[in-house]
Amino acid sequence: MESVDLDRFDRAILTILQTEGRITATELARRIGLSKSPTQARLKRLEEIGVITGYRALLDPIRMGMAHVAFVEVRLSDTREAALQAFNRAVLTIPEVEQCHMIASRFDYLLKVRTSDIQDYRRVLAEKISALPHVAGTSTYVAMEAVKETG
Repeated sequence: MESVDLDRFDRAILTILQTEGRITATELARRIGLSKSPTQARLKRLEEIGVITGYRALLDPIRMGMAHVAFVEVRLSDTREAALQAFNRAVLTIPEVEQCHMIASRFDYLLKVRTSDIQDYRRVLAEKISALPHVAGTSTYVAMEAVKETG
């Protein structure tokens, strides 16, 4: 996928929408210094070309009883393409895994896992993560506090 050219108005729209996704088109237009129609046209274009991929509600995981965050290094026993694809497909099915990144390091993947507590995490690690295809080993780092998280 290639990058697209964004001017200052496009960037202003994106900056505002990242923190205020429910802003009205009228207010968005006022804040970026354009009228409503060109702002709406830009917004539609940003959606059509895939810069804006969707809109969603941001939930407070702590209020939902999901305060435990762990980062998990995953080492695979096989890193050929078929093994990587099998791991990728399988990890998508684990709802507790919020993020999964392939890493160029001494391990292969870094997962962000959110659970209710350490016991729940232990269950997810044993029953779900360790059972993923080609997992040879894991190392866990428990987060004590989120200093910065952005959506």
